[in-house]
Amino acid sequence: MPLTPSAITRRRALAATLATTFLLLACSPERKAGAEASAGKGGTLKIAFFADNTNLVSLDPFQVYWIEHRSVLRNVVESLTDQDPKTGQVIPWLAKSWQVSPNALEYTFVLRDDVSFSNGTRFDAKAVKTAFDSNKAFTASVPTTFGSTYLEGYDHAEVIDDHTVKIILSKPNAGFLQATSTTNLSILAPESYALKPQERSRGAIIGTGPFVLASYTPEVGIKLAKRKGYAWPSAAASNPGEAYVDNIEISYIPEESVRNGQFVQGKIDIVWPRNPFTDVDLRLFETKHASIQSRSLPGPAANLYPNTSGDRVLADPKMRLALQKSIDRQAYAATIYNKDFPIVGGIYDATTPYFKPQAAKLGHDPQGAARLLDEAGWALGDDGYRHKNGKRLTLVRNLAAETSGDVLIQDQLRKAGIELKLNILVAGELSAANAAGNYDLHSSYMTRGDPVVLQTILDPRFTNRSALSVNAYSKPTLDKAQKLFDAGLATSDSEQRARAYADLQDLLIDDGVAFPIYERIWQAATSAKVQGFAWTSEGFALFNDIKLAP
Repeated sequence: MPLTPSAITRRRALAATLATTFLLLACSPERKAGAEASAGKGGTLKIAFFADNTNLVSLDPFQVYWIEHRSVLRNVVESLTDQDPKTGQVIPWLAKSWQVSPNALEYTFVLRDDVSFSNGTRFDAKAVKTAFDSNKAFTASVPTTFGSTYLEGYDHAEVIDDHTVKIILSKPNAGFLQATSTTNLSILAPESYALKPQERSRGAIIGTGPFVLASYTPEVGIKLAKRKGYAWPSAAASNPGEAYVDNIEISYIPEESVRNGQFVQGKIDIVWPRNPFTDVDLRLFETKHASIQSRSLPGPAANLYPNTSGDRVLADPKMRLALQKSIDRQAYAATIYNKDFPIVGGIYDATTPYFKPQAAKLGHDPQGAARLLDEAGWALGDDGYRHKNGKRLTLVRNLAAETSGDVLIQDQLRKAGIELKLNILVAGELSAANAAGNYDLHSSYMTRGDPVVLQTILDPRFTNRSALSVNAYSKPTLDKAQKLFDAGLATSDSEQRARAYADLQDLLIDDGVAFPIYERIWQAATSAKVQGFAWTSEGFALFNDIKLAP
């Protein structure tokens, strides 16, 4: 998550709160003794999110990108499977069971026979085939749509009987089972796919979830209404039936002070920002007996990626290793977050399946960095920076706005004699500069509970040859990485996948393809009357589990 410029002072106030509420692998919500018993059915749950995004607006699960939209959709539409947020294991949902061929080409799902869409249409194998075929057709016309990465390799679906469907892939994709647990591969009613994609984007969707989408007003909010008769939640849910609350009102409030003020005044039950709370807000929340909910998000950690092309500074592997040793991740966690905040341990966040800790390779080693810089011919000058052939050792990172975390990394590199220029650009200039390769360090992230997600950042075959994915490697390293990416998808055997992704993580760290900076977290505050909030694997929440105390 991006940090505000005042994050350093904010994080010191978070120490006591996050120390008790943050568990690295999957944080469980704080409960108030006796409150669960007093919570009951009915009422309207009110949630305040960060700003809406009308440029990326879509309420079609397959097209949706904005994380706030995905959080809401998770409660309107459902998927064949779910993923246990604590273990990462794929578990039943609309499918009761499944079989995966050893070559990861065929996925056979046995479906529940008691599910219906909110318009009364029966959920069955034909509905699943319609959904996947429709998404494939949309991908053919819009290859860059967000859901296309989840559908990778899909060829066709075969209806075996009313409640059995076999999905055939054109190439092995062992990450496909996890993909069927995501919001983006949720199943809509066949009637939804008869509509234009633009209509689905504006909210014309019919799902099987515990809530129906009553209305959506861009930049204002969304209203959900409880669905009567609902009785088929995910295996991860605690509530086996209808939602406890009758309605949900989601509002988009860009101004932090307004959003948090309404929460403190009791007008909002859950405040769910992009950035962590300020120390002032936390003290106010404490007076209202609020709970802070935190989740480490699966997928890549907050990494920086190098430009190794041409004669760029980081084309030299010694320079990349020196940069890796110059970053003090422990100081970063303690300063930007708090002394108890986990130090990033690898290129993935620790909630990602097949995560391999790389902490031993990521220690701060200023002496080792200095030795490598000397060997590379960069001598320390009187100005505190290193020089070679009359040029100062300078790296460029393009940004829309700098954060306190960026400034801290800049200061850490300065101590090693490396100048990091934070080049602030407007949106159009920023995209153009990065696309042209006019940078030395770049960043990007995606949230998904499978290591395959890194291919959408670092594999040119999956990124339309984005500058970041092309420039991050030498050619030999790229070839090795792609073989390991392929090996991770070639088999459904968990041990073989684990070996492939462990080797991949070693390769990317050893060759300086990624520079982990911090573990990404997602945070919300719940009022004292909210009971049952728990994170899903994607970092959302199942609203049908939530009760409101009187």
